[in-house]
Amino acid sequence: MRIAPLFRPIAVATVMLTAPLAAHAQIGIGVGVGVGIGVGVGVAVHVAPPPIPVYVQPEIPAPGYLWTPGYWSWGDDGYFWVPGTWVQPPSVGVLWTPGYWGWRDGAYAFNAGYWGPHVGFYGGINYGFGFGGVGYEGGYWDHGNFQYNREVNNINRTDIHNVYNKTIVNNNVTRTSYNGGEGGVTARATKEEEAAAHEHHIEPTKEQQQHVEMARNDPQTHLAVNHGKPAIAATAKPGEFKGAGVVGAKDAGGKISPEQEHATAKTAEVAKTHEAAKPGEAAKPHEEAKPGEAAKPHEEAKPEAAKPHEAAKPAEANKSGAAVPHPVSPAAHHPTSETHPAAPAAEHADHPAAEHPAAHPAAPHPEAAHPEAAHPEAAHPAAPKPEAAKPHAEEKKPEEH
Repeated sequence: MRIAPLFRPIAVATVMLTAPLAAHAQIGIGVGVGVGIGVGVGVAVHVAPPPIPVYVQPEIPAPGYLWTPGYWSWGDDGYFWVPGTWVQPPSVGVLWTPGYWGWRDGAYAFNAGYWGPHVGFYGGINYGFGFGGVGYEGGYWDHGNFQYNREVNNINRTDIHNVYNKTIVNNNVTRTSYNGGEGGVTARATKEEEAAAHEHHIEPTKEQQQHVEMARNDPQTHLAVNHGKPAIAATAKPGEFKGAGVVGAKDAGGKISPEQEHATAKTAEVAKTHEAAKPGEAAKPHEEAKPGEAAKPHEEAKPEAAKPHEAAKPAEANKSGAAVPHPVSPAAHHPTSETHPAAPAAEHADHPAAEHPAAHPAAPHPEAAHPEAAHPEAAHPAAPKPEAAKPHAEEKKPEEH
């Protein structure tokens, strides 16, 4: 069985969104247009995403489809679930790297998923069905044909013969949906995953983008409505939210806090992000200028008189906050001590999720000292001596899960 190229490859743009651009910037593989590990333009949220719900994988609809796991995305009304679904890849030989939420600088930012020749870093998140935290164990390409592992995929069609059975042992039993921060996954990207981040990537297909938009506009997917147990947890094809191919969640997968359920764009967004993250890291949220920085254009910097009996302190070097721990290597997603049952009802193993803290205080950002320039006065007063700004305390490293 061969898969003919369906879409012309599109060069990757390091932006975080992945669905048609909406009026309000959102997060997710379907909330803008974006691919890659880094995040470009989007939002940062101070409320942790909910745990991954428990659901089974619907049967593959036809030969040539590849599985893309479900995840929590963000919209004006807060978190909403994007159902897992079978997708036709944009070309032969590419694999899907799921997006993931990462903690950095006191907020959560989403790193969009993408298609590429190898599976990259996706936060060490155990999405199930072959995506156990590192790499993909659901199958591989062989001379233009995709070989399916029936141990983690629901393959029951008589017209699909390119299958094999390989038991996968994964010790990553958590259903946590984010990397870093309090209670988050502590995995970091491996050298192989970092290398995959620099390969040629292809953005989510048009069907994937439409799938996310449909989820965003369907009240049933919203956390405030489904309480972490979406009625549409997975679909056989993108955008088909009704019919025999729809699978509902069996359980929420963990505790959902009131703050998570009630979080919205007005109450939980902290800042727009503007800087692309390094491989394996979530993007830094945009920051407002802070006291001690050079005066903005059109604003006069007023001289500050030196305090008597107090010597100006030399500027100290800026210390950066601790880097967010990022998921591991590219092959056996979060090891989980469990063998995935053979397909038909391939299911993302039901494991208790680590409780997610409702919110995380923003981590302080050390600033380099910038003495203000004295504004000359009429009688040439003596120039004041600038006092270096004291560095902020280092960001507290995330606790290991």
